[in-house]
Amino acid sequence: MQADAAVGRQMGRPRDARADRAILEATLELIAERGVHAFRTEDVAARAGVGKGAIYRRYRSKNELVTAAVAELVREEIAVPDTGSTRADLLVLMREAVELYRRSLPARLMPNLIGAMAEQPELARAMRGGFLAGRRAALREVLRRGVQRGDLRPDLDLELALDVLGGPLFYRLLVTGGPLDEQLAEGIADLILRGFAPDEPRHAKSTRKRKEQRR
Repeated sequence: MQADAAVGRQMGRPRDARADRAILEATLELIAERGVHAFRTEDVAARAGVGKGAIYRRYRSKNELVTAAVAELVREEIAVPDTGSTRADLLVLMREAVELYRRSLPARLMPNLIGAMAEQPELARAMRGGFLAGRRAALREVLRRGVQRGDLRPDLDLELALDVLGGPLFYRLLVTGGPLDEQLAEGIADLILRGFAPDEPRHAKSTRKRKEQRR
């Protein structure tokens, strides 16, 4: 009975949140330094200051560990700004993205993660369903409000506009190494407003319609 009670206590013992965090942070650091394939579970354990058993109790495989670490990048829900201006709302989110990718760890992580997505479907799903989905959802809401306000064309292709918003950031981060700065954030926001502007501003259309009705 005493042995059974001891086993019950051991199995019911809550996981150490500090160890959880240390393992995921160590995994992200190693991905940034070496890529997804070039580190071992032993490396994670050594850097996190835990035993290998602590990792295997949490994750059945290295792929599962990597996927969980990527999910850790989006722990906090992205708030949807509502300043009353489509341009200002877009700028809030673009500035946040610029600031994120200017940080050392995300900037070093992204090239290695993007390269591994084609080889690991689970990682690709984690990236698309977590890391990218949250920001796209916030931007999608801002774009929808822009359509309602008449700032953007009513037949706006939301997915295309979302790709245009994110494309320049990733192109500079992954290809050209160009600056991620305020000028880029403003340029992208203005590109959306000009490129997807309605054919005729709503207020101008209303004025023209009233004039025609008076004739």
